[in-house]
Formats: sequence, structure tokens, C-alpha cells
Amino acid sequence: MIRAIVTSFALSFMLVATPGGARHDESEPTGRTAETVLTSTSLARLSLAEKKLAFDEHVQEVYNRSGLKMAGLSFSVFERAYTGYHNFKQDGLTATDKQILTVVDFTKPSNLKRMWIIDLDANKVLYNNLVAHGRNTGNVRAEKFSNEPNSNMSSMGFYLTDKTYYGKHGLSLRLSGMDEQFNSKAMERAIVLHGADYVSDDFVKQYGRLGRSLGCPAVPRAISGNVIELIKDNTVLYIHSADKTYTSDYLNIERAVEGFAALQGTTPVSA
Repeated sequence: MIRAIVTSFALSFMLVATPGGARHDESEPTGRTAETVLTSTSLARLSLAEKKLAFDEHVQEVYNRSGLKMAGLSFSVFERAYTGYHNFKQDGLTATDKQILTVVDFTKPSNLKRMWIIDLDANKVLYNNLVAHGRNTGNVRAEKFSNEPNSNMSSMGFYLTDKTYYGKHGLSLRLSGMDEQFNSKAMERAIVLHGADYVSDDFVKQYGRLGRSLGCPAVPRAISGNVIELIKDNTVLYIHSADKTYTSDYLNIERAVEGFAALQGTTPVSA
């Protein structure tokens, strides 16, 4: 019966999730009763392994419905970012008026669109755009990272967006680095999200890559204002890299699963 509840969760989530992705048959499944629909009580009774199965199904469904494969974001990178998002949410650190997750994949070269802003409530990619890395991080590819001032390198890991301000790049967004050793000095280093003229398709056509920042994730100036207004004030930003030394408390899958299960208690799936 517990296995049936977990399976029913995946099915019922697909049926009630926001429209926009591929849908299964919306007719009532044979034998589907109130007993087999996931509720906060039934989910709470499941083992950790069974909760993880439900969480895994949910992550895959969000990935599929958001069209992230077509947009070029790998499932493995999204899964890490989404795990972190749930841990931030469990800690009460994220904005309550929007469910925005921003992912940057610095394993991709700078001439590709490697930043995604995802509305997790609508299951929709709002922006997929170019983003620059630090000048000492690499040429076309981001290869070296640092948390140290004056390194002119990018910093990997999880951030929370902070407040906006007007500086030499115009409207900019402060970023709070949440990973000790990897990006915790972001504020001290003035690592911010801002627009830049060297982040554009024209620059790529001329030089084969983007220009580089002093460590900031710079975005095209044409969209920077809208992007900043969208993701400001306590939304999660995850900057992914190929660096095998990276670790984060926010990648704790067990905590994310329990947080996800608890969240269903406040927003249960209905029949």
C-alpha cells in the first residue's frame, strides 16, 4: 500500500501540475481512490527511501514540464540546484512571493547560453541567456575558481540574491555567498550581478567568446534590468562548475527530501 501511495503521488502530481508540458491521460485511473491519493499524512508515514522516490519523481516532472532539456540544461545540474533550493526553502531563507531558481552552468563555454531563470510555480523558463565569468577563471571556459579578494575569478556554489543598487554598471544586484570556502566572501569582493556590453551575441561573433568580468556573473545589458528585478530579494542562484572539490551543506539530499515531504503537509496534492 505504501508503494501504491508513492506511485499515486507521481501520477497525481502529473495530473494536477501546471499546464505546459506533456500530459498523461487525464481520465480517472481504474481503482484510484482517496486512499491512494498522496496526502500530507500518508507522505509523513513513508520511509526516507520512499519519500526520496516521490521527490525524485517530482524533480523529473518539474524538469520535463519546464522544458529544461530543450533549453540545454542537463538534468544532473538541475537536480543539484533544485536540491539546494529545497534546503534553502526548508530553512525559511527564500522569498515567499515567488518561486524563482537561477542556474548557471560554468562547464559550458561562454559562447553558449548557460544561465537559466526558472519559475518553479509555473514550470517555465523565463530567461535562458549568456553570462560571463571572471577574467582569471579562464578564456572561453571557466576553469579556475576562487573565494579570495582581488583574484578576479568567479566563485562557484549557492547564493541568495540580496538588494539592488546603482553602481558603475548601472542597476546591479548584490549576491550573498552561502558556501563557506567557496563563495562566502562574495559581499566583501563586491561580486554582483550586473549588465555588461561585453556579454552579447555581437561580442561572441567578433571574438568567439564573451568578455570577462572581475568575477561577477555579468549578463547582457539589454535584459539586465528585467533579470535583476525578477530575481532580487532572496531567490536562489546556483553556479555549477566541474570542480570536484566543491561541497555544500545545501546539497544534502536527505534534508531536501524531508523538507519536500514537510512542504506537502502545507500544500497537499488533491484528487
